[in-house]
Amino acid sequence: MEDNPSIGVIGSGSWATALVKMLQNNLDEIHWLVRSEEQKEHIQKYGHNPRYLPSADLEPDKLRMDTDIHRVIATSDILIMVVPSTYIYSVFREVDKQELEGKIIFSSVKGMVSEFDMVPAKFFHKRFDIPYKDLGIICGPCHAEEVAMERLSYLTVACKKKKKAEYLAEMLACRYIKTHVSDDVIGSEIATAMKNVFAIASGVAHGLGYGDNFQAVLVSNAIREMEEFLDEVKSIHRDVKSSAYLGDLLVTAYSNFSRNRNFGHMIGKGYNVRTAMMEMNMVAEGYYAVKSLIAMNEKYECEIPITKAVYRILYEKNAPKLEFYLLADKLT
Repeated sequence: MEDNPSIGVIGSGSWATALVKMLQNNLDEIHWLVRSEEQKEHIQKYGHNPRYLPSADLEPDKLRMDTDIHRVIATSDILIMVVPSTYIYSVFREVDKQELEGKIIFSSVKGMVSEFDMVPAKFFHKRFDIPYKDLGIICGPCHAEEVAMERLSYLTVACKKKKKAEYLAEMLACRYIKTHVSDDVIGSEIATAMKNVFAIASGVAHGLGYGDNFQAVLVSNAIREMEEFLDEVKSIHRDVKSSAYLGDLLVTAYSNFSRNRNFGHMIGKGYNVRTAMMEMNMVAEGYYAVKSLIAMNEKYECEIPITKAVYRILYEKNAPKLEFYLLADKLT
């Protein structure tokens, strides 16, 4: 890795905007793939993303914005991938392997590549032959809205090569962002997908009228379900009580900023999936992740009762009230 590698951000939604806000504290130049010329011009003129996280203050003189993914890739040594997981395949469909050769890719996607039922790291390894040592993840209990308000938050940067994780962690750290590093890339990616599913479950429970007592039991069982599944998929020493796992689960399950929790709440209140998605006008990653997790579990056959209950509600159209009545007997 070069001494001062250039960084590119792929995606221009709320979380991508939050990451750009962090990076501009430490970098004089950030390459940024945005959706349209209109978005680019608005950010250049006003210093705010017009549609996504408009409260975040941006520094246009540090931003090298482009609407062409090939140019952003060509000018970046490190790519931070921040598009919704359901769009990863389509965004990179026309990208050649040669374009990504030698690049380091950090995913900050909180879901699975649904077309292949893979975490992003595995997708980029399989499709583009990127070595696992050059793949990483940015995760943690960190909502974009609180980054915009500069409230103290914590992030974990994971990569097999510690120096790469340490460099990006240093570039993200600032007065209101604390970072630490890890080497559990696959475990962290699966955990970020699972916590969104559990947040949907939390929202459904709230929508059905379950109280705080039940929520505490639900989340306690969720972290155990996560730990057992992660140990089955990749058994390494990891502390699931740390912020990258339990912390991220807690904030996603309880926060009013959580789109997955809000999506689940609407489902619990009787909305169908289509109506809930349209009203939110945002992607609830857990909706897509649960399908991939169920497919992944065909190999491992783990007991994942919360994940299965959410799947049956969303994809088999089972009544939330019945599913949670049955789930309640499986929780301890």
